[in-house]
Amino acid sequence: MKKLLLLIFLTSAFSYSQYTIQGTMTPTIKSDWVILYKIEGARQKFVQNTKIKIDSVLIKGTKQAIGNFSFTLPKETKIGAYRVTYRLEGAGFVDFFFNKENVGFGFHPDYPNQSVVFSESKENIFYKSYLDLISKAQQTIDSIQVTSLKKPNLDLKLAYQAAIKKVKSIQNKYLEASQGMYIHPFVKASFRNSSSELISTPQEYMKKMITTFFDKMDFNNKALMNSSFLVDRITDYVFYINYSDDPETQQKLFKTSVDTVLTKIDNVVFKKDVIEFLISQFENSKNLVLIDYLFEKHYNKLPEGVQNKKFKEEKLGLLVAEVGRIAPDFSWKENGKTFKLSTLNAAENYLVIFWSTGCSHCLREIPQIHKFLQGNKKVKVVAFSLETNDFGWKNYKQNLPNWHHVLGLNKWENKIARTYNIISTPSYFMLDANKKIIAKPDALEDVKKFIEKL
Repeated sequence: MKKLLLLIFLTSAFSYSQYTIQGTMTPTIKSDWVILYKIEGARQKFVQNTKIKIDSVLIKGTKQAIGNFSFTLPKETKIGAYRVTYRLEGAGFVDFFFNKENVGFGFHPDYPNQSVVFSESKENIFYKSYLDLISKAQQTIDSIQVTSLKKPNLDLKLAYQAAIKKVKSIQNKYLEASQGMYIHPFVKASFRNSSSELISTPQEYMKKMITTFFDKMDFNNKALMNSSFLVDRITDYVFYINYSDDPETQQKLFKTSVDTVLTKIDNVVFKKDVIEFLISQFENSKNLVLIDYLFEKHYNKLPEGVQNKKFKEEKLGLLVAEVGRIAPDFSWKENGKTFKLSTLNAAENYLVIFWSTGCSHCLREIPQIHKFLQGNKKVKVVAFSLETNDFGWKNYKQNLPNWHHVLGLNKWENKIARTYNIISTPSYFMLDANKKIIAKPDALEDVKKFIEKL
């Protein structure tokens, strides 16, 4: 009996030394995996992974498949912001806070942020309640302001003042009630600095939003830094609020907005994370100007011990052969004479083609390009052939006179091909007289159209 009581006691004590994170998605999804991360700065740190268990429930008389998952966390688990991820792309995660309590929530997997409902966890239930109320109240302010801009003759002053009063009431109530809670700085930082009176012009409205956007945010608060809160606001500020239809103006806005953001961050590790995040975002749109700007103006000025040299090399390496860059140089021999891409001067433009005699698409397109360019003195071709040996290449190049021919042995592992990030053949690069990459046509027809416009 004593042993049984001891076992019950130990089991009970063990259960209280752990925490559970339980989620339910309705409906379920095709994949069966879920990953738990801890958010640290602009990075995600892996914690655990688990599988989704499929159940079915009756919803309005119809069977509905739902997915359940659960994580068990040890008592020493760090307090902070966490993320459950169930898709690699798109809307595929739910963020929550952990503060030494069990967390339970349900959500729709296609729009998790809008649909998530917390059933367990005082901190998360409180914070979600605040967000729902304040967002609705703030939308009322925005709606009145927009209506006033569209219809300036309407007298909306009283309605606006009432809306402002309601927002302040919600803010003060939740700020006071959250004292001592982990989410307190998040409540405080989410306050918007709305104008006390209606603004009369769109320009003034946008100026007010831009200049006051970060007023309530403490960029040195550790809880805020180690969550998605600041990074999400930075994303909004840089990529959405500072917006222009004019490309040249947009580039200027990007530069001023990233400068504004980064001057607010004192913590060098967090600053590094934010810069790397921004570089990765600009990489998606191949914005080389901003990537170079972020490296030169900000990243390179960080302490050397903080900089991630591997990250820098990888990012610059991936973009070395993009439109706007000077084409990476290489040399070769033809008939005993050495040639170098950078010193070619026989044409106004150059077409560098990475191809292979073992590529069926190449054998179909290369002869067509050769025929298309016959008699064209403005464009010179450098045909870089990726091969495992020179046998087929030696024979085939005889059919392509008046081109420069380069043999690239080791095929996909060829150093020049890797520098140009070649992952398929044929790959085309159009260069100007200075060997600046001016286009990367995808297909033969694109090559022809571009050359016809030269």
